[in-house]
Amino acid sequence: MTDPALDAETLRERALTTLTTARARTTLLTSCVDEPDLTAQHSPLMSPLVWDLAHIGNQEEQWLLRAVAGRDAMRPEIDGLYDAFEHPRSERPSLPLLPPAEARAYASEVRGRVLDLLEGTAFHGTRLTEAGFAFGMIAQHEQQHDETMLITHQLRRGPQALTAPDPDPAPPFTGPSEVLVPGGPFTMGTSTEPWALDNERPAHRREVASFHIDTTPVTNGAYQAFIDDGGYDDERWWTKEGWAHIRQHGIHAPLFWHRDGRQWLRRRFGVTEAVPPDEPVLHVCWYEADAYARWAGRRLPTEAEWEKAARHDPVSGRSTRYPWGDADPAPRHANLGQRHLRPAPAGSYPEGESPLGVRQLIGDVWEWTASDFLPYPGFQAFPYKEYSEVFFGPEYKVLRGGSFAVDAVACRGTFRNWDYPIRRQIFSGFRTARSAEGA
Repeated sequence: MTDPALDAETLRERALTTLTTARARTTLLTSCVDEPDLTAQHSPLMSPLVWDLAHIGNQEEQWLLRAVAGRDAMRPEIDGLYDAFEHPRSERPSLPLLPPAEARAYASEVRGRVLDLLEGTAFHGTRLTEAGFAFGMIAQHEQQHDETMLITHQLRRGPQALTAPDPDPAPPFTGPSEVLVPGGPFTMGTSTEPWALDNERPAHRREVASFHIDTTPVTNGAYQAFIDDGGYDDERWWTKEGWAHIRQHGIHAPLFWHRDGRQWLRRRFGVTEAVPPDEPVLHVCWYEADAYARWAGRRLPTEAEWEKAARHDPVSGRSTRYPWGDADPAPRHANLGQRHLRPAPAGSYPEGESPLGVRQLIGDVWEWTASDFLPYPGFQAFPYKEYSEVFFGPEYKVLRGGSFAVDAVACRGTFRNWDYPIRRQIFSGFRTARSAEGA
């Protein structure tokens, strides 16, 4: 979604395409396992897959059929069951959830009515309908749950249920290890992206001092050097909270890694395999990313530094939508959309690099930043406070860039994700930075 001046038929086609793409992924993620796997809770951190399925339908009904079209509730008695704020994930298996067949039928019935609505919708008149925002918001919401369900698949024990081709092999990256990003102002956030969510708004001027940032995300091979050097056993590299956390929970490596003799192995969607040294490291928490950066004599980039590295074009002075420019993501730019179920080797996607030469800022792995999740100056909650506003504060750290599990509709240069610094089940990695001399 790009130009707010797009005509109604183009908007309608884009809304239809993004909704259809999301539903195809949802269907795959919920049809590749048997009913017991759909109703089981595979981790207390996650919902049963069948909860996600009906929640997707319920949110679609509430925002498109009720808020946009003004229709009565189809099944008001289930709203509370699928309210994410009413029931924490650990409680959801004990709720009287819709069984899988009923959940599928409900989500399908909602979608059928939504497609009828879409055919006659005028994309103006209210903030919800302007440029098709509500349809874009629902497509993003479903894709975000598709990412959540993929995390559940990764946590699930049992035989492999999902397959996808590997990314194309890439020659070892031989370019510079870091890039200098010149200091000065740039435009952070957006006021023009029609489907941007409230926490990405508004666009505002931000001053950033000169800094160096890694050209590619930190790899498994580089992270293994941190482990081999005793990084998990040396308190010097850890914050007080991080050190206490890894000692309490016996953490000595990224989640899903284990050592077999001298070799590190990992479990990935039901398959055990050797840890590939050239892939960006995955499933590390903020504390681990921060400790690695300190060990390497560097630090995590701030959120503003990350966005300047990703969007600032020093020639034009503009902030672009993506590192490669304003064009929508294509397979040659980034590893998105669960097309592959793993990150691509570091240095991949040269056509997706930023004007300064930074690669893989979009896709592959979410990147931890040093910053807390806070509102931008002039922030206004829309269309509901529970999307962003209730999460603002120092307890959450910002992640940027999206991962291989994120669809293009829910990923852009301004998109902000957030989570607790202890989270490792998410598809999280990082890159490091350092201040330029004299900055």
